[in-house]
Amino acid sequence: MFPVCLALLGLGLGWRNAADILPLAHEIGDLFLGGASAFFLYFLAMYLFKVLARPGVILEELRNPPARAGLAAAAMAMMLLAAALIPLGFSVPQVWWTGVVMQIVASGLGCWAIWTDPPEKRQFTPFQYLTFVGPVVGPVAGMQLGYVWESIALIYAALIAYMIITAGLLVNLRPRSMPVTLRPSLVIFLAPNCLFGIGFALLGHDAGFLLFYWIATVTAAGFLLIAPWIVRGPWTPTWAALTFPVAAFLQLQVIALSRGMGLVAELSVYGALLVGTPLISGLAYKSLLTWVTGELAAKSGAVRA
Repeated sequence: MFPVCLALLGLGLGWRNAADILPLAHEIGDLFLGGASAFFLYFLAMYLFKVLARPGVILEELRNPPARAGLAAAAMAMMLLAAALIPLGFSVPQVWWTGVVMQIVASGLGCWAIWTDPPEKRQFTPFQYLTFVGPVVGPVAGMQLGYVWESIALIYAALIAYMIITAGLLVNLRPRSMPVTLRPSLVIFLAPNCLFGIGFALLGHDAGFLLFYWIATVTAAGFLLIAPWIVRGPWTPTWAALTFPVAAFLQLQVIALSRGMGLVAELSVYGALLVGTPLISGLAYKSLLTWVTGELAAKSGAVRA
């Protein structure tokens, strides 16, 4: 559920920011952010109740790479929640720092889980982008809160992890041999590229912004071309990997349009809104229904408290 929460918050921020530069209603973004915030806080509370019931459940679930990514997605969502709250004047520094600490803990637990894995299971996966590159979300709210050096430290720490994971995937990953159920996880690669573009734009590093902007734009076009191959199988919890990268792409293109990137950025904003809004909303609804029935827990291998 946490990757979907991350996507809903990102979609709301995308709508709100797009309304500042395009003839769109501000209320749409506010409605999405209100609903997404409640959605995220509800599931965060549910997970905390689960952990309080049996704390060892965290370490058991971390044996599953997607679960490690889910825990990191909760931390990333907390940092985005801070960005959503800034215009409302709430005590967002505490929210942001909570997300940062959660991300550090998630990364540390991810390292422990990989270390304790059998040697044959220690391999690079796209899920590791959330676990170890998640700090890249920090500047989205951090720069608005005045945490400049902290944002710089977060984005460059994430960049080191990004380069290691990407190099490992390029050497070891064989997309054609991936099971159908795991193909959606490939789309996760789009998210860090978009978030690095956003972060470097906010930091004023134009070269970094342009580099990751074009990497992300070309990557998005490539995934769009092979979309039928990616979603060929039936729905599984891994489809959540399709959501937050689209939300990150929307935010990147909004920033690009505000910086004068022109027609490509404008078409990309409208395209991301048209594709992302029903996609993210629909998958959030599907995830919620399957969570209620217990199907989501069964298919994702969630551990019982």
